[in-house]
Formats: sequence, structure tokens, C-alpha cells
Amino acid sequence: MVDLARLKPGLKGTAGLLVGPEHSAPRVGSGKVPVLATPVMINLIEAAALAACEHLLPEGHQSLGIHLDVRHFAATPIGMRIGATAELVAVDGRSLTFRVEAHDEKEPIGDGTHQRVVVNVARFDQRVQRKRNTSS
Repeated sequence: MVDLARLKPGLKGTAGLLVGPEHSAPRVGSGKVPVLATPVMINLIEAAALAACEHLLPEGHQSLGIHLDVRHFAATPIGMRIGATAELVAVDGRSLTFRVEAHDEKEPIGDGTHQRVVVNVARFDQRVQRKRNTSS
């Protein structure tokens, strides 16, 4: 069993970016209006969760996103900064649950929950390679 004793509820991580045309819905294929794309907001949320926990994991381990339940409820124009925060709220075995929020310079733009699972990188890679070698 992997030792996750250093991961405690209350840990927080943040991430941010300046919204450029490459982050817009038309560019990533998630809509036609040139505003922040939902998949980009989700990516930032995952980056915030990584910032909260990844540096505390045992050597040879990392966390992988397994579940997202988020709302994206306000548009952000190109040229505005956005930020995301993730707070670890529960540790259950290898599963980590985060409360997540995203905001731009003017208002909140999204929120929800995000789950990650801690894996042994070498074992995970072996499973991926087996899958690659057995696919037709």
C-alpha cells in the first residue's frame, strides 16, 4: 500500500493563464463564440489539483484524473487572465477528492469537484504497454 500520509484535507493548489486565441472555443472545437473554452478551464482545474498534491507523492507515483463534475457558468473574453484553485477535501485509499473553482478578473466562472487516483508510474506504464501490444 502506498503511503499517502502527507496528503491531508485542506491542501490547496492554484494555476492560472492569460486567455489567448488558442484557448478559445472555436480553436479547440468546443463552440463558435471566441471565449474561453470549457476544456481549457478543465485543464486549468486539473493543473491546480496537481499543484496541490503532486509534490507530496512518494517517489515513482503520480496522480491521474478520473472524474470531473464541473460547471462553466460565465464566459471569459480573450485577453483576460483566469485562475483556478483546488482544495483537497478527502483522501480515501488512493483516491483524492478536490473542491475546485475557476475565476477570471471580474467574477467566478466555474466550480465543482474533481477526483484523482494515485498510481505507481512503472506499473501503470506496463499496463499501457500491454494494451498497446495486444491491440489490433
